Amino acid sequence: MASMAAGESGSSMRRRAWVVEVEKTLDEADASVEVSRWQLHSIYRVPACIKDLNRKAYKPQVVSLGPFHHRRDGELLPMEEHKKRALRHLLRRSKRPLEEFAAAVADVAGQLESAYLDLGAEWRGADGRERFLEMMIVDGCFLLEVIKATEMDGRNVVSDYAPNDPIFSHHGVLYMVPYIRRDMLMLENQLPLLLLEKLVAVQTGKPPSADAINRMVLKFMSGSPSARLPPGSTLGLHPLDLRRRSMLFGPQQAPQPVSRDMAPETTDIIRSAVELYEAGIRFRKTSSDSLHNVRFRGGVLSMPAVSVDDSTEYMFLNMMAFERLHVGAGNDVTAYVFFMDSIIDSAKDVALLSTSGIIQNAVGSDKAVAQLFNSISKDVVLEPQSSLDAVQREVNAYCGKPWNLWRANLIHTYFRSPWAFMSLAAAVFLLVMTVMQTVYTVLPFYQQDQGSSPAAPAPL
Repeated sequence: MASMAAGESGSSMRRRAWVVEVEKTLDEADASVEVSRWQLHSIYRVPACIKDLNRKAYKPQVVSLGPFHHRRDGELLPMEEHKKRALRHLLRRSKRPLEEFAAAVADVAGQLESAYLDLGAEWRGADGRERFLEMMIVDGCFLLEVIKATEMDGRNVVSDYAPNDPIFSHHGVLYMVPYIRRDMLMLENQLPLLLLEKLVAVQTGKPPSADAINRMVLKFMSGSPSARLPPGSTLGLHPLDLRRRSMLFGPQQAPQPVSRDMAPETTDIIRSAVELYEAGIRFRKTSSDSLHNVRFRGGVLSMPAVSVDDSTEYMFLNMMAFERLHVGAGNDVTAYVFFMDSIIDSAKDVALLSTSGIIQNAVGSDKAVAQLFNSISKDVVLEPQSSLDAVQREVNAYCGKPWNLWRANLIHTYFRSPWAFMSLAAAVFLLVMTVMQTVYTVLPFYQQDQGSSPAAPAPL
């Protein structure tokens, strides 16, 4: 009995121990504490439930940036030596000691660490913090040098890199930088733009504006100087966030009000582009490339042009993952991809949109583009009131009008193929000939009847 009591006492002590541990963390459950904790994160590991759809889309192929893929993949290790070489070139050119860069980054080390959700234990503690700072400085300086190489490419500017450099020469910019740019689209492979801001401040001797950092990175990410953000934009979270924001440039325009007889409550998926065209809807490319600029007015569906190339799938998938994981990011890119998947069912839909200038196909066949949009929209989660809900309701209401339904059925039945059209034309011709034959048969009898009728009496 004594031994049983002792066992119960020990078990009770163990229970009390874990209870005490829980009670110590009760303050962490306070809403204000949790808000301040979660709002610091902006770079996430993509969960397996998302990755399983296309693992290659979330994994860097050439260079690791940040801690999540640092020295974990043998395919990325060759770039580590190029990173260190880029650091030496930047230090020699800026004529600033490395300690100044280290001190500037150390001042914001806490913010940089907090940007990464679930940062590994190897980056914690005194030794881990130093390794983290070293990685941030090396990766950040490498990124600045790559951006500088693209700005210098094709210009008559003296470069301190060898003309046959595999990364920073004209050859490297042409063949290697596109892969680096694509790796910068991976959500797990991001560097906070705060890091670049601190490095540029030391390099140039004066703090750069948020707009200058945004424009520098965005020009590199988009490959076009025309890409822009609203004036006075705050510093982007990281390159992927900045690229996404540039694609959503401009405010969302309020949709046109829909009349009662044209706006039935419906959750039907919008029809394919070919079916919409047969129902009388025409497609038009908008002057703005913003994904916000999708409008339906007067039977015309206006949409921005989208260039589909080898990096489009990676870009959209990582942006959608960011929207799903980052609270407050919105659902705009996800809603756009879902909308495009709805109107693209086959290569014919892609061909129709390409004719209108909405899709700029740089991947090859129209079938490949259709498969791309159909595959990336799997398991999509939409907010209840997405930005394109009103457009979808307006389009469905237009297609639901009796005249448009009749017109769509007529085109679908008789104008799908030349043989069907020829059959319709022959039937109409025979009908007209039959009517004419009947008229010419009846007309003589009518004229004879008129001639044999008694003449009217002559007036007195």
